[in-house]
Order: sequence, then structure tokens, then C-alpha cells
Amino acid sequence: ELLRGSEDLQFVFRGAVAEAEETKKRLIIGSIAMMFALFALLAIPFQSILQPLYILAVVPFGVIGALLGHMIMGVTPSDLSLFGIIAMAGVVVNDSLVMVDDINQRVRAGTPLRQAVLQSGQLRFRPIFLTSITTFVGLMPLMFDNSLQAQFLIPMAVSLAYGVLFATGITLLLIPCVLVVADDLKSALRKFSSWYGRPFKGLRKP
Repeated sequence: ELLRGSEDLQFVFRGAVAEAEETKKRLIIGSIAMMFALFALLAIPFQSILQPLYILAVVPFGVIGALLGHMIMGVTPSDLSLFGIIAMAGVVVNDSLVMVDDINQRVRAGTPLRQAVLQSGQLRFRPIFLTSITTFVGLMPLMFDNSLQAQFLIPMAVSLAYGVLFATGITLLLIPCVLVVADDLKSALRKFSSWYGRPFKGLRKP
């Protein structure tokens, strides 16, 4: 009501609230920059634009897992939750990278893609699964700590632990499926291109 009564009055955030808002903006900008940096770092060795996208596709599922973890634990999301999500993104991208690279090596060695996906899924299941489980178990003492000192770090631990755990299942299912579907789409496009261009093969320039 005071603001409506006078045009000279302004309402601005100061102190801790202003600092929190500024921190949030920086974290969002930093997260976007990190995703672009990860994409560039993955695109160079893979020499592909699509495969880095396949690898980064698990990150949104990790964010969903982090939010579900906050609901399960009854923890209010905070700025430190975003730090945990950023750390989680690095872990789940590494898991996806390991699987995609292993599949690529098998395909280059002459193994058909579907067989390479099955072999890689069987061999990489244990290390990827154990990495996620050990990360989750290692963070459990912090997540269930009731001391005052731990309360500030619990949101970050919840984001990292539940995000990694949730994204692991997605990694083991999504990455193989995406690679197989992408290969099927490429084959379908090649067949369509061949069929569509067939009537024009007999045409010659005068």
C-alpha cells in the first residue's frame, strides 16, 4: 500500500536476501556454461554432434532424482542443492561417457551395434551400478546427521546422492536404447532416400 501511495518509494532486496538471489543467478549461468563446456569437450573426441547429446540426456533425469530425493527426505531445496546438482551432473555424464565409448570401440572393432550394446550393457552394468551405490552409501551418514553443522550440507548431499542413484538406472536403459533407435532412424532415412531417388536415376542431363 505504501508503494501505491507514493511514486518515489521503491522496494528492493538488500543484505542476505539480495546475496542469495545473486548467488542463484550465478549458479544458473554457471550451470548453463558448464553444459556447453561439457558438450564441446565431448564433441571434440567423439567427432559427433549427436553422441554428446545422448550422453548429456541423462542430466535432466538426475535433476528429477535430486528433486525426488528432497521430497523423500523432507529437505527444503536451497542454494547448496544446486551445488549438489552440478556435482551430480559430472558423475552421471562420466557413467554415460564410459558406456558410449565402450560401445563405439566395439562397433569400430566390427561388432554389430545391437550386439555391442548388449555386450557393453552386461560388462559395464557392475562398475556403473557400484559407483552409484557407493556414492549413495558414502553420503548416507551426512544425509541422516541431525547435528546443526550438517544441516547446511544435507541439501547438497541429497541432490548428489539421489540424483546419481536415479540417473544410474536411466543411464543403463536410456543410452543403449537411444543408440539403437538412432541407428534404426539412420537406416530408415537411408532406405527412404534410396527409394525416393530411384525414379530420378534414369534421368540424364541433355
